[in-house]
Order: sequence, then C-alpha cells, then structure tokens
Amino acid sequence: MTDAAPDSARLTLREMAPTDPVSLVIRRRILPGREPEYETLLTEGGALLSRVPGHRGTGIIRPPPGEREYTLIARFDTVNAAAEWELSPERAEWLTRVAALVDGQVSFEKQPGLEFWFTPPAAPNLRQPPRWKMALLTLAALYPVSVSLGLLLAPVIGHWPAPLRALPQMVLVVPAMTYLVMPVVTRWAAGWLRR
Repeated sequence: MTDAAPDSARLTLREMAPTDPVSLVIRRRILPGREPEYETLLTEGGALLSRVPGHRGTGIIRPPPGEREYTLIARFDTVNAAAEWELSPERAEWLTRVAALVDGQVSFEKQPGLEFWFTPPAAPNLRQPPRWKMALLTLAALYPVSVSLGLLLAPVIGHWPAPLRALPQMVLVVPAMTYLVMPVVTRWAAGWLRR
C-alpha cells in the first residue's frame, strides 16, 4: 500500500534502528472519476497488509469534497517489517494496478519512534498535536506504568543496584507503552490532542 520511497527516504529508513516502530504516510491524488476503483484497491491493499507480520494498522484519510488527494498511514512495529512489505511482490503487483489511477506526484514520509503513537504531522486533515500535549500525555501514561512495574518487580530486583534495576523495568515498560497503553490513551485523548 506504500509507494516507492524517494532514495533519500529509503536511506533514512535504512539508517533507523531495525527494531524501531515506524509509520509510513503516503499521499496520492487520484484521477477524476477513478475514485471508486481506487477505493476497491484500498480494500484489497488493506487485506494484503493485514497478512504482513509486524503490520499494526492502516488509516485512510479521504479527500474532502472537491479534492482528490488520499492519505494512507501504514503502521509497522519495526522498520524491518516495513522494509519487508516494501520489497514484497504482493506490494509491487498492487502498486502496478494503483499507478493507472494516480494523477500527479506521490508523497511518501516516515514517522519513527514516539511519533508512531501520535498523528503524523503532514497529513492534510490531521495535524500533529503540539509537542507539549504529546509530552504531557506521555508522562501521564508513563508514570503509572513505570511506578506499577517498579512496585511489582521490587520483591525480585529491589536489592539490585539502580542501573541494573532500571533495565528489566524498561524492558517491560517500553513494549507496554508502545503496544498497550499509548494506542488506548491516544484514542481516549484524541479530542484534547486535536484542540
């Protein structure tokens, strides 16, 4: 569902840690009257992506009335998972069919790390929240998770030196925040984040 990235974007993806989460943001302007065909291909592309290991979800921002630019957001739990999708023959075949419907330049971006939890900044109808809101929401979610895990682990590792205690706690906190807590918290706080 993602178009070939410009060489500079490919280099950036290669430079990222292979285990970092990443969201790919793709914009296409569709030829007038070809929107129904494109919608069908979007459904097919979503089904293809759902079978890709490491795919975390896909979002579609449809154009407002009178416009023709669609934005697709494909989220992956690792850069490696995104790269496997980009190199797959299924994606290549799907893109060949999409190419006949596209009018104009295709835009491709990646959003790594913490921005994986939030709305990509360049999407036309969804702006990235202010950084202070992202920081505050992250802190509000991270604090109880970190304290709870610290208390749960204390009987086992409480006598360890602080640097060693921090490691198993972080090994549990980061996946819990990425896969469980932040997706729920950002959906719950979506209205506040957009205001």
